[in-house]
Amino acid sequence: MSASPDRKTAIITGSNSGIGLAIAHAIATAGHNVVINSFTDREEDHALAQTIARKHGVNVIYIQADMAKADQCRALIDKSVAALGSADILVNNAGIQHVAPIEDFPPEQWDRIIAINLTSAFHTIAAAIPHMKKAGWGRIINIASAHGLVASPYKSAYVAAKHGIVGLTRTTALELAQHQITANAICPGYVLTPLVEAQIPDQMKAYNMDRETVIHDVMLEKQPTKQFVTAGQIGALAAFLITDAAAQINGAALPVDGGWTAE
Repeated sequence: MSASPDRKTAIITGSNSGIGLAIAHAIATAGHNVVINSFTDREEDHALAQTIARKHGVNVIYIQADMAKADQCRALIDKSVAALGSADILVNNAGIQHVAPIEDFPPEQWDRIIAINLTSAFHTIAAAIPHMKKAGWGRIINIASAHGLVASPYKSAYVAAKHGIVGLTRTTALELAQHQITANAICPGYVLTPLVEAQIPDQMKAYNMDRETVIHDVMLEKQPTKQFVTAGQIGALAAFLITDAAAQINGAALPVDGGWTAE
């Protein structure tokens, strides 16, 4: 499939489900080629890429890479450029979570969360910048969290990593401001992904509450609208940030959290 002159290539980490997949669809809908990614290498991963390609009429490929490993993070960019010719848009979305008090927090979980949620973005950004500079254009979007702006107990590694992502985003934006390359962070509140949906029955049992009550009083306690953010809303914002209309949005940490961080 030949590309139009204004068609870009977007590389999205952690994108075979949830927020990353929604961003992949949104950017493909806008007419851009997409690389989706995860740490698995299954037939269904490659089939998913083909499904997105057929639906939106763009080139979409799946590239396996473990975001916990620096060499694989950088290789993802190199393989994407080799396959699709450029690395114009980079969305760092891969992330994991573990919840425990600091004194009980397993060191290996701390190391893995920092590696996947923060350090991977450093490596992919560093590898993508030369390609963006050569092209004279680029968009870097880091998926942070409301926890990149505020904290909650028992999430020390996640909060530290997401605060780090916001700082990395701002530094990247300043370094690249005169190269027509922007860097911004999206900071979602609670998003109704399949992973979150799967937690609801356990929460209902733990709190002895019905579904609506556990969502309203437990899961969305800090989200003033008492509504989940949708993955589609995050995808739409990411798609907007790559447009010319967003060219002067740079170094921003954009909350999409129903007002959580306004308090």
